[in-house]
Amino acid sequence: MKLTRALYTCLLIAHIGLADQITLKNGDRLTGGIQKDDGKNLIIKTELAGVVTIPREAVTSISAQQELYVGLADGQTLVGAVTTTADNAKFDIATRETGVISVARGSVQSMRSKEEQTTYQKEIDRYRSPRLVDLWAGALDVGFATTQGNAKTSNLVLNSTASRATRRDKIAVYYTSLFASSNASGKNITTANTKRGGIAYNLNLDPKWFVFGGADLEADQFQSLDLRFAPSGGLGLHAIKAEATVLDMQLGAAGNREFFSTGLNRTTAEVLLGEFLTHKFSSSTSLQQKLAFYPAVSGGGDYRFNFDASSVTVIKKWLSWQLTLSDRLLSNPVAGRKKNDVLLTTGLRITFAR
Repeated sequence: MKLTRALYTCLLIAHIGLADQITLKNGDRLTGGIQKDDGKNLIIKTELAGVVTIPREAVTSISAQQELYVGLADGQTLVGAVTTTADNAKFDIATRETGVISVARGSVQSMRSKEEQTTYQKEIDRYRSPRLVDLWAGALDVGFATTQGNAKTSNLVLNSTASRATRRDKIAVYYTSLFASSNASGKNITTANTKRGGIAYNLNLDPKWFVFGGADLEADQFQSLDLRFAPSGGLGLHAIKAEATVLDMQLGAAGNREFFSTGLNRTTAEVLLGEFLTHKFSSSTSLQQKLAFYPAVSGGGDYRFNFDASSVTVIKKWLSWQLTLSDRLLSNPVAGRKKNDVLLTTGLRITFAR
């Protein structure tokens, strides 16, 4: 029995001796396994308290017996056991190849355990060589309203977007539809029936310039438009590419093939002048806006004008509140139809990312 207790005590001491330990400003010590430090917070997994996240500024000393992957400000990564110096101004990293290397505390950008480094490297590799199914992000908006009683009405709005962006290129798809009906006159009547969708592809030539191509499809019952197919392509400029604001300018050519329920079919060659803006007002509120002007090459000054804007306020990571405006102006509609059609929707948005 005594031998068993002694063996258990030795094993416990050895376990504690090999564990990582951090000391806090208030004098507390935590023992366990350091998982990662992103420069702001240090995460350590303890045996009793579980996973604990601590602001790095609250940590006065570190003693890591395991090998950590230490990322420095100059891009280097050192691997070894890590301890802080007595004055807490430097980290001593005991590497296998070159022995102990001292680095200034401020130059350490990150620290990761072997498991965290493997996960991090996989994510980096996924961004460098993504599969077509990787890196997609998007949103889905669904709205429905109805009245019952003296008048029966219903409105259904569906809006979805998805995009996949890498350093090399970007793919974006979108779809919007609005359907409304009413029987206030005693007869069920459709009062709105519009569908808009499209796909776009941008290929970066360098940090400033890109080429683009895509196609828009549209149908609007009350414009007597059965189908509009409008492929386009050209050259683009990343005019502004900052953390809070991105502004792209486009110049190109487009085709416009239209089929109307009146029997009119027409094809038009167009010039494309466009811009795309995204701006973050805060960590929770952002604006996305797209404008495209299509003057016809022939046709006596005919033109099309597309405008889309969406304001989004994040409620939770996967849930937002959105306000979306979509405007389509056609200078030469069929007889008896108005030139302008506007969709305005608001409601909850569900977001996803892969």
